[in-house]
Amino acid sequence: MFEVTTTGSSPLLGNAQQSQLMVIDILRHAVRRHPQQEIVSRRLEGDIHRYQYQHCYQRTCQLAHALTDLDVQPGDRIATLAWNTYRHVELYYAVSGIGAVIHTVNPRLLADQIQWIINDAEASWLFVDLSFVPLLEEFVHQLKTVKGIVVLADPEHQPELARQWLPSYNYEALIQGKPTTFAWPVFPEHTAAMLCYTSGTTGNPKGVLSSHRSIVLHAQAAAGPELLQLDSDVVLMPMVAMYHVGAWGAPYAALLAGSKLVLPGAGMSGADMYELITTEQVTVALGVPTIWLTLHNHLHTQQLTVPSLTRVCVGGAASPLGLVKLYHERYQVYWQPIWGMTETGPLVTSAPPTRELMALPLKQRYAIQTTAGRACFGVDMEIFDSEGQPVPHDGSSSGELKVRGPWITSSYYRRDDPEVFKDGWLATGDIAVIDPHGYMKVIDRKKDLIKSGGEWISSLDIENITSQHPAVNECCVIGVKHPKWDERPLLLIVPNQNTDIRKEEIYQFLEGKIAKWWMPDEVLLVDSLPHTGTGKLIKHELRDKYLNLFME
Repeated sequence: MFEVTTTGSSPLLGNAQQSQLMVIDILRHAVRRHPQQEIVSRRLEGDIHRYQYQHCYQRTCQLAHALTDLDVQPGDRIATLAWNTYRHVELYYAVSGIGAVIHTVNPRLLADQIQWIINDAEASWLFVDLSFVPLLEEFVHQLKTVKGIVVLADPEHQPELARQWLPSYNYEALIQGKPTTFAWPVFPEHTAAMLCYTSGTTGNPKGVLSSHRSIVLHAQAAAGPELLQLDSDVVLMPMVAMYHVGAWGAPYAALLAGSKLVLPGAGMSGADMYELITTEQVTVALGVPTIWLTLHNHLHTQQLTVPSLTRVCVGGAASPLGLVKLYHERYQVYWQPIWGMTETGPLVTSAPPTRELMALPLKQRYAIQTTAGRACFGVDMEIFDSEGQPVPHDGSSSGELKVRGPWITSSYYRRDDPEVFKDGWLATGDIAVIDPHGYMKVIDRKKDLIKSGGEWISSLDIENITSQHPAVNECCVIGVKHPKWDERPLLLIVPNQNTDIRKEEIYQFLEGKIAKWWMPDEVLLVDSLPHTGTGKLIKHELRDKYLNLFME
């Protein structure tokens, strides 16, 4: 653990110029160095749109003028309900570029939660994609601070909004004719630039407010060799949504590195992904494990391959060993684990395919690919026991993972949570281990550990092994009440299509791979499992549903 030390005397200061780290400078740099690099988007209007970095910058300047004409002031929160598209990218840069705050809202939340988030942020304007306009009807009358709505569409696709709604505008009409240059202001780099709320499965989400400095530093780290390994030869497709943790920083890191950026819009199906990967020759893609399960199911059913794809960078949930192997053996795609949270800005760790790692025997490589990787430069990471003491990095001593660094939030937006933010650390809620080489592995979320007879069982370990059975498409382990042991594990499995499987086969498969007392008390075959809007399993719904299964 690293500690900051000071001496009694004043430090000798260097003579470097005091320039500020500004988000808009990422786009300005991209245009200077890679003006003709492409941004390709699947539009809500139904077609594929493509333009170059230089055109993105010109339209961003036009948008900045339009926002100024709408009297958007520094510090104003500008909310978006939008997919991954070029218009959303323009909003990312123009809003923060004029000193306001881009406030991305997850449209897959319940309407009551969306309304609560927008009101909690006190957003002054709302930009919304076509597919989310019907959603407005459920909460638009409860918005307290929003002055107007801007629909992200061509004028000919502009919907008729109800007259009693807030004033509405068309995005393209709003920016049309505006100057294609803008005098971007310079302000302190600690100024807020982006507000994103957590996707917690219980209680109200919590806001994380990022600064220009933290976003720029994160973009530099994310583009670098320790995280996403981006450069001008990479064709990057972020399947993780721009409405959640900034698509893991992809709209910033990709432009900083000069990568071609391929944006899927609302096309989240396996067929849609395959089309963009093949037509645009995508080489690197970002997403949660369920996204890559969706792609595989389509490829497998249609007997297709994706030869251009070399890496999928996977976070948001644990990497099942079965999928890691599958992507290597069937598609020759490297499954690159990454880890982070909304609160961590978001990326903190990864295990990119270094020469050293790729030289390892497959079994060792797979073991590393099911960890979360190693911390990148700038981030401290420690495991603490229940007494608050750091534990050894021996790969077996576990405790709660805590992190700190220049893009990790120090508090929630307008909230005090001393149990999460203490002594300069962010307590993640993950139970983890770190091995002697620095690889971190999340054993489980604190709330998902199963306590049976006073001993802990890791649901993730059982899921990881079950995922390797050839008949298993997806699986989940939860702890449910037990009259003798307090809790016992229940295993739920979604089988592969057109596959017959019996629970006795699963027990035989698990035998010898996990401790006998870890063996699930029941295996249930189900048609599907519930997920959040960002692809995470909603385990509390399953716990509620099966809470008394073993008590009957």
